[in-house]
Order: sequence, then structure tokens, then C-alpha cells
Amino acid sequence: MTEAWRLIPLHEASGDEQMAIDSWLLDQHVKGLQPPSLRFYTWAKHTISLGYHQKQFPARWNNLRYQSRRLDLVRRPTGGRAVLHQGDLTYSLVTSGLKGSRREVYRQLCQFLIAGWQDLGVPLTFGAAGRGYIKNPNCFGTATAADLVMNDGYKLIGSAQVYKEGCVLQHGSIRLQPDSELFETVFGAKILPPNLADKNVSAIVNALIASAAQNFQAVFDAQPLSATELQAAINCKSL
Repeated sequence: MTEAWRLIPLHEASGDEQMAIDSWLLDQHVKGLQPPSLRFYTWAKHTISLGYHQKQFPARWNNLRYQSRRLDLVRRPTGGRAVLHQGDLTYSLVTSGLKGSRREVYRQLCQFLIAGWQDLGVPLTFGAAGRGYIKNPNCFGTATAADLVMNDGYKLIGSAQVYKEGCVLQHGSIRLQPDSELFETVFGAKILPPNLADKNVSAIVNALIASAAQNFQAVFDAQPLSATELQAAINCKSL
């Protein structure tokens, strides 16, 4: 049996606005005013997003600059650790009615990512947290069972969740073309990104939409966010 979902086309905005939209979509779904939804977005500026409960992070992040531009610092409604948003694509989904533990729900929701990237010729598997996970403020510094890694161990997707009255928001960063120098500036660690230059954003989004439709047995209704909805989301965030 298929279910009607709302598909929100690719949207670029500031970190504050993106987090406000995700929170608003979850609240609206809880109230029965929005169906399950899937959306993809990019960040208008280089941004570090902190997990909702993340207390410890370097003080220098509050005034961090790179190539004469200041990095934004925002807090996500979801858990987890800091993520650097630059050269990435973010997915976000809101749904309800899922059974099982939070780890099992993660695995259910991540199947569309695995299937979509498999269709793009990139196999992904779930990660396993290393010993330094608890003390590491960097989400991409290690891979947990909620994250997806490539064959060479590169963590391509880091995801996080928040639950509210039986509904779940899960969103995650897909690291397509991270700037190695910026990553080292922020986290003090080096990365060697894989070559995904042949995977353009449009093709990736289309592959993930197709796999999501199959995985969730969803019929997508593409509806961009209206100006009224955007303002409502921003207003809710500022309350």
C-alpha cells in the first residue's frame, strides 16, 4: 500500500533557516497538518552545525574565519556532534509509525540512501564507532552504526534524529566535495575525500528520490515551500 509524501525540491538557505524548516516540518507532522516529507538542501554559507545537546566545542568556532569569510554556527534540533557544511548535500525526512528501537529505525530509514548510492555505483555500509567517539566533537571524526561509509572507510553520510510524539525527523550530511584545508582548520584533522566529481547533485537527488519512493512505498507530491510556510518556520524558530 502506497503512502502520500510531500517532496520539497532542492532549497538553498542559511543554516538557521534550514534548521527552522526541519523543526517546523516535524511540528506540522505531529499536528497532522503535513504528510511525511522528504527534502534536500544546501547551505548558503560555510556552517558548523552543533548537535542539540552538544555542550563542548572549541571556543574559537564562535569567530572562525576562512578565506576572509566568517563561518556560521547553528544548533540542530537533532542529536549528535558537530558537522561542517561545505561542499555537502543534506537530506531531511519526517515520518511516523515506525516500529523498533532507535537503532532499528535508523537502519530502516537509511536503506533508501544505501539503495540510491548503490544505483549510482557507490556501495555503502553502516559504520562502527571507534573508541574516541564520546570525546570527539567532530561528527565525521568517527563512524557510528547510524552512519554510512564507503569501501575505503570514508564516511560519506552522517545522520542524526529527534523524536516527538511518535514522529521522527532524520537528516544527514552527504559529504560530496569537502575542502580538506577548511576541514583541517575547523577540526585539526586531515581528510582525503574520494573522487565524486562525476556525481552531480541533480543525479544524486534523483537517484535518492527514486530509492525513497520504493523503500517507503511512497507516492511523492512535489511542493516547494511557499513564502507563507517559510515565514511560519522562521517565526516558530524565533519564539
